Amino acid sequence: MSMMTRPLAQADTEVADIIANELKRQQTTLMLIPSENYASRAVMAAAGSVLTNKYAEGYPGHRYYNGCKYYDEIEQLAIDRAKGLFRAEHANVQLHTGTQANMSVYFAMLQPGDRILGMKVEHGGHLSHGKKVNFSGQIYEAHFYGVSGESALIDYDEVLQVAKEVRPKLIVAGASAYPRIIDFRRFRDIADEVGAYLMADIAHIVGLVAAGSHPDPVPVCEVVTSTTHKTLRGPRGALILCKEEWGEKIDRAVFPGIQAGPLMHIIAAKAVAFKEAQSLFFREYQRQIIRNAQALAKSLMEEDFNLVTGGTDNHLMLVDLSNKEISGKDAANLLEEAGIVVNKNLVPGDQRSPDETSGIRPGTPGLTTRGMQETEMEQVGKMIARVIHEGREKPKVVTEVRQQVLELCEAFPIYEHL
Repeated sequence: MSMMTRPLAQADTEVADIIANELKRQQTTLMLIPSENYASRAVMAAAGSVLTNKYAEGYPGHRYYNGCKYYDEIEQLAIDRAKGLFRAEHANVQLHTGTQANMSVYFAMLQPGDRILGMKVEHGGHLSHGKKVNFSGQIYEAHFYGVSGESALIDYDEVLQVAKEVRPKLIVAGASAYPRIIDFRRFRDIADEVGAYLMADIAHIVGLVAAGSHPDPVPVCEVVTSTTHKTLRGPRGALILCKEEWGEKIDRAVFPGIQAGPLMHIIAAKAVAFKEAQSLFFREYQRQIIRNAQALAKSLMEEDFNLVTGGTDNHLMLVDLSNKEISGKDAANLLEEAGIVVNKNLVPGDQRSPDETSGIRPGTPGLTTRGMQETEMEQVGKMIARVIHEGREKPKVVTEVRQQVLELCEAFPIYEHL
């Protein structure tokens, strides 16, 4: 048997074993990280296809390599499906990550040193919205808006005030840890008042937007960026949607600007995800994500947890643990011992470092993919509370919750075909 035909389990037992262990971990734990999800069998099949074997630099009809007939077809299909799903004039589906999507937009619309206005990371923004440790804060002059100290909601009056003061060339609307509706039309008004371009980063809420469960930024922004995993439930990757007038500049910023050979197997998987997202089932799935998030938020608040903004409108919530005398890092580690996987997260006004944090950020896309509903969210909220309230002093509690998690995972299995 040649190397080309040997199955992974025979060709590389070490890698096969690690993958098998990771499959088991996913099957036997509760994934509450809101930026993660379970891709469908069809998406994974496309991502693992023979399309990984080809260089296809360029765009459909304009490649730098021969042999790209079917790669043109698959990329054009992904483009057309993305445009149809989001009712966009132009789409680029070659982006590898959300940060590279944002970089491409900056390269297309800005010059080094231009001013951008984004959301503070500690208030829910993303590194690529101007944080100094990121390229966006090193190449551009970054300024920031935040949330109100009382309500923890975006203070649009403050956004306007800061925008008038700094006169940014680009305003970034979007967040990675904001549990409420974002008013993109209000951002449009602010951008128009100060003569700025408007970009929306919907990496987290993209599935909700596609299903009509969150206001749509595409009609009011020059450019919209997003990842294709998270709530969209596709492969790990990204896309850019924009007005036709920006299409050529965006495409050139992506290639040859920051990327060369596109990952054609991932583009094929994106095409599959875009088709899945057009179904009525997907729309109901997104609605259930929100119902589940609100049920989990209610359960946590009933267990004496403080939620930033007092609840959620989307797929995630921010839990402020300041009244629990435990850091976000320690809470996330303790919960993982019990089979409940969340991530630590800064909360507005956080006094701890980004490595420790005072909060955690649970979300419901993954649990909703497993088929869980409000009843299960109430159970999960109680399990989280029990682990954090009692688990540090009583290791037996963590063991008991771990068993509950296993039973819940068995009742709502994933990837049974693997």
